[in-house]
Amino acid sequence: MQFLNVDIRKMELADLPAVLEIENLCFVAPWSKQDIINELGNQYANFWVIELSAEGVDKQVVGFSDYWQTFDSATICQIAVHPGIRRHQLGSALMDEIINDCYAKRVQNITLEVRKSNQIAINFYKKHGFTESLVKEKYYSNGEDAIYMMRGVDING
Repeated sequence: MQFLNVDIRKMELADLPAVLEIENLCFVAPWSKQDIINELGNQYANFWVIELSAEGVDKQVVGFSDYWQTFDSATICQIAVHPGIRRHQLGSALMDEIINDCYAKRVQNITLEVRKSNQIAINFYKKHGFTESLVKEKYYSNGEDAIYMMRGVDING
């Protein structure tokens, strides 16, 4: 029996090819290579990758998350898992890591925008305690509306 190891860590420049592949597979308007490089230099960004490994097999980046923290609030910019390995709780592991990190940093609210048409993502966020707050009309470059979602982080226990 082979054991699978899952690790979440800060993204490094060496992870860029894998992150770009996942980016292009997962998003309607993917970020460019330069966008991601810029994000790595952003002092407010928390850009992480999730990687899998097994005995005798090299580690492989299969997803990532990026959120910004400013003072006592955070905004999730992106969270993605390679389409070929979804439905194995890896997205939930990334979300739990974000929430736990926000808790440790005494963040009180986490927000995000999601395409109104992306019901799978909306359901994922609701599963993790986010609620729909308002609609941002024509938010995306193609004119699609965004759902603004938020959740609190209970820092008092």
